[in-house]
Amino acid sequence: MKILTISDIESPYYYEFYSAGKLKGFDLILACGDLKPSYLEFLVTMAGCPLYYVHGNHDESYPREPEGCVCIDDRIVVFRGIRILGLGGSYRYRNGCYMYTEGQMRRRIRRLWLPLRWHRGFDILLTHAPAKGLHDLDSLPHRGFACFLTLLEKYQPRFFVHGHVHREYGVSIPQKSSFGNTTVINAWDHCVIECEEPSVIR
Repeated sequence: MKILTISDIESPYYYEFYSAGKLKGFDLILACGDLKPSYLEFLVTMAGCPLYYVHGNHDESYPREPEGCVCIDDRIVVFRGIRILGLGGSYRYRNGCYMYTEGQMRRRIRRLWLPLRWHRGFDILLTHAPAKGLHDLDSLPHRGFACFLTLLEKYQPRFFVHGHVHREYGVSIPQKSSFGNTTVINAWDHCVIECEEPSVIR
């Protein structure tokens, strides 16, 4: 399965300099937040595949939810056997609709105990913010959540896809890294990943 992951800026390659066929072959688009609804609608129309998204910390001013796209905040969705858990928002550094303290994010995760048990975990964790110590920064606005590490350690998903930390902030900010058996993706701008579909029914 070919998946386009996006976050934070409207990728010039897929938007401003788009040409016919660039989005051909994608099976799924995962958006990590802080993107204009019109951009998400453009991608889902041109790609002709589902688009799942979570909110970023700047999405509180959304004039509307993007048409043809599915918000998976605080949900687990299954696409062709791939279980995707969505947890949008950033670390709380001011009052904001999609900003959370560590305790608030932990409580969001705790409320998902039944879906997590029903689905026997998840394959992709889709967030806006990074995890603590994984692609995050020292500044409060870009601090990662420690409770995301707990999720990764317990369920060992194939991918952890986040945004929020712009790679233009510094040359040392990675796009990909590993945490145990999980590939960690910073989807700022865009990143393409391949994910094998399950061969057996869980």
